[in-house]
Amino acid sequence: MPSPVKTPRQPPLRSARTWATLTVILVGAGLYALGAQPFAAGLVPAPWDKLAHAVTFALIGSAVGVASGARGWRRTACCIAGALAIGVLDELHQAYLPGRIASWSDLAADAMGGLLGAVLLAAVQGAIGRWTARHH
Repeated sequence: MPSPVKTPRQPPLRSARTWATLTVILVGAGLYALGAQPFAAGLVPAPWDKLAHAVTFALIGSAVGVASGARGWRRTACCIAGALAIGVLDELHQAYLPGRIASWSDLAADAMGGLLGAVLLAAVQGAIGRWTARHH
């Protein structure tokens, strides 16, 4: 009986980068599609809307950081730049939607979210590194 054919496994980092890229694409598409719906206007009242921006863009920023494969300050820059790039596109989109307005303060909250994503990503990487060092 022939042995089953084994498919090569992707390295974990490569797989994480793929999932992170998909996360950026899906969250960006969700922002675009759901942001254009009438219910999106005033969905989260001020000042809680800034917290919603920061949390959403922390996810986007950290996903961009993982997808980039960069390390150290370059990854931090990727997190912030990725969050800002998608934030600018989101604000430009909102400028043309009825009932929505583009806002510099929203963009600032997006940038802070990107920074938060970078900090959380560094903390998770450090925790994983410490756990790996203890268990190997």
